[in-house]
Amino acid sequence: MAYEKPVPVPTPETQDFWDGAKRGELRLQRCDACAVVIFPPRPFCPKCGDRSVSGFTASGRAALHSYVINHRPPRGFGDEPYALAIVELEEGPRLMSNIVDCAQTPEALTLDMPLEAVFEPITDEISLPKFRPAAGG
Repeated sequence: MAYEKPVPVPTPETQDFWDGAKRGELRLQRCDACAVVIFPPRPFCPKCGDRSVSGFTASGRAALHSYVINHRPPRGFGDEPYALAIVELEEGPRLMSNIVDCAQTPEALTLDMPLEAVFEPITDEISLPKFRPAAGG
């Protein structure tokens, strides 16, 4: 079955992130001047304004910060409810993703639960980072 959801289009600023995701790595940036961790990717530091930023591979560990369960998915998103979540990465930034490999219920999705990144290939070029309950968590 063809992938029907929107497909991200990499930009020069996000290419490293998407290349990492294709390799199964969660790539972030760090400001070379003030060391703040940056997400989403950009060519400058949002804290100090310095234009010297470097990419690095994050741990892939996170905690569930917030979520909503969508019970009425739009066309192409399947028939089952799914969690749209904000996860807080171990390195500090928060990002929006989906929680997979567990029931999509409030009983299963507890705030601050430990998560780990997994990657869903959707095209030859793009894999989406998603999160599942961490092993042993």
